Amino acid sequence: MKLVSYKTEDREHLGVFVNGHIYNLNSCDKLIPDNMNEFLWGGDELMDHARRVHAAISSGSMEAKEELFFELMAPVPHPSSCRDAYAFRQHVETARRNRGVAMIPEFDQYPIFYFTNHNAIQGAGEIECMPDHFDKLDFELEVAVVLNKKGRNIRAVDADNFIAGFMIMNDMSARTLQREEMLLNLGPAKGKDFSTVIGPWLVTPDDLEKYKVPAKPGHTGNAYNLDMKCVVNGKQVSAGNMADMEWTFAEIIERCAYGCDVLPGDVIGSGTVGTGCFLELNGTGLSNDATYQPQWLKDGDLVEMEVTGLGMLGNIITKAKDDFSILSLKKK
Repeated sequence: MKLVSYKTEDREHLGVFVNGHIYNLNSCDKLIPDNMNEFLWGGDELMDHARRVHAAISSGSMEAKEELFFELMAPVPHPSSCRDAYAFRQHVETARRNRGVAMIPEFDQYPIFYFTNHNAIQGAGEIECMPDHFDKLDFELEVAVVLNKKGRNIRAVDADNFIAGFMIMNDMSARTLQREEMLLNLGPAKGKDFSTVIGPWLVTPDDLEKYKVPAKPGHTGNAYNLDMKCVVNGKQVSAGNMADMEWTFAEIIERCAYGCDVLPGDVIGSGTVGTGCFLELNGTGLSNDATYQPQWLKDGDLVEMEVTGLGMLGNIITKAKDDFSILSLKKK
């Protein structure tokens, strides 16, 4: 089942995507709230209601009016929080090798994550960037989950039951800002807080059952064989697979929930898949060829991410009219 958030006349709604059409869930079942946040707080009970509506529309046993005029939003427009993990060994190992440092052994000891700006979530469409963002502007190809249960001290063996669904995630990154602030061993913050893109819809776990594969040896939780790719201006630049996650989402959730509450509406990203950003690709290119020309995102670029079973997420990079720069404010 694919769930969407959309807007009509400045009102947000919750819908289900069936056979290429969007139907309002609340109009089909008044017990289902007309927004994603309230729906997620309803846990499995409301998810079951949505599944019944989906099945009835799919079979033709329910007559439902499709939405014709709408603006598609991020599936979870207002997350209660947004974390991003670091789960793909290839990305971490390659990025460190490109910087001339050895693989960090702690990567294999525990999953890590950082908090990013949950108020900067957006869906398909334009991504407006400030001048400093364009100083080595990058994408990051990821998958994200959203939770629909509250929990604390969750064990990995139980954590998959807290996942409402999966989405494509693009963790936009301003590398010059990121590099400078992390010299102080704090962050990332300004290098990441301007845009995190999720979409195009929320895919429930039952839709991905046919892609399920065993987790890596010694790990706990569900894993999925989902091809991941990113295309920039019609040229494929990244290719990976979600099955390459070293740490499962279940293990990441276990760490997130240790000693604190996780909430319905919490979004958690996987971290960048191998080859999933220009920072990694440029480093590899320069390591192999001194004449390699690094590539970064620029005004007008079209970024399209596609993941098996999760759809395609497209964005156009645009330049803000404001010429304000915080990099220029550095003290000498």
